[in-house]
Amino acid sequence: MKIKIVVHKAEEGGYWAEVPAIPGCFTQGDTWEELLQNVYEAIDACLSVEIEDIKLMPEDKVLEIAV
Repeated sequence: MKIKIVVHKAEEGGYWAEVPAIPGCFTQGDTWEELLQNVYEAIDACLSVEIEDIKLMPEDKVLEIAV
């Protein structure tokens, strides 16, 4: 899966990024390297779903797919 991010220079120094395809998914970093690491973590957190919070019936199936 490829996702576009928009990187901005932060007024107070460093960078911040947003992921337009995932509303509310933002992160920041003091350096470019820190920002990139934080972007991966933010996307993972925004897309993760805790299955324990979903009520499943015995006939329901949980699948994980790559897009």
